[in-house]
Amino acid sequence: MMLFDDTYKTIAQPAESIFRDRGSKFLGYAYPVTSDNDLKAIVASLKAEHPKANHHCWAIRLGIDRSVFRVNDDGEPSGTAGRPILNTLLSRNITNVLVVVVRYFGGTLLGVPGLINAYKTATEMALDAAQVIEKTVNDIYTITFDYVQMNDVMRIIKDEQLQILEQLSELNCTIKFSVRKTQVEGVMSKLNKVSGVKTVYNYSG
Repeated sequence: MMLFDDTYKTIAQPAESIFRDRGSKFLGYAYPVTSDNDLKAIVASLKAEHPKANHHCWAIRLGIDRSVFRVNDDGEPSGTAGRPILNTLLSRNITNVLVVVVRYFGGTLLGVPGLINAYKTATEMALDAAQVIEKTVNDIYTITFDYVQMNDVMRIIKDEQLQILEQLSELNCTIKFSVRKTQVEGVMSKLNKVSGVKTVYNYSG
């Protein structure tokens, strides 16, 4: 068993659902997101699309360690909307996902259990309609080296199946690449054996 799990699950593209209960309509929208910054624009566009809806409730879960989350009941009784949406994201073990459930009130009060069930079901249906994918946690590095080292460097990149993000090939060469976290140690060990290679860590993503 690996000490570090360098994969996480998210969704590939936005997905939608509709759930009805006693006249109320719950529209579920699931989105792949990468940061809190995506939240405001998505919620604003749904409010513009559904100006007559009574509630726009949501939950967001972020981070490859799955540790960041926020919920919003948007006027529903506390704990009846955002939390059931989040609990569904937790039970599916997916991250970097925002789910917004838009509610049109149908005239009949559903009560706390009814609301919890409705928001949970709308979320489950939206996620069922989405394609869940597994991504790897990668570190991004930039290396610089002399052109004469190009063959040695490219051999390592090919052997380790690294993804090149940017490349500049002149007398002084620069390559920006992505490497799985579990591969970093081995890749760096190989690159350090090539004379004149300088390595800079950029970020993890």
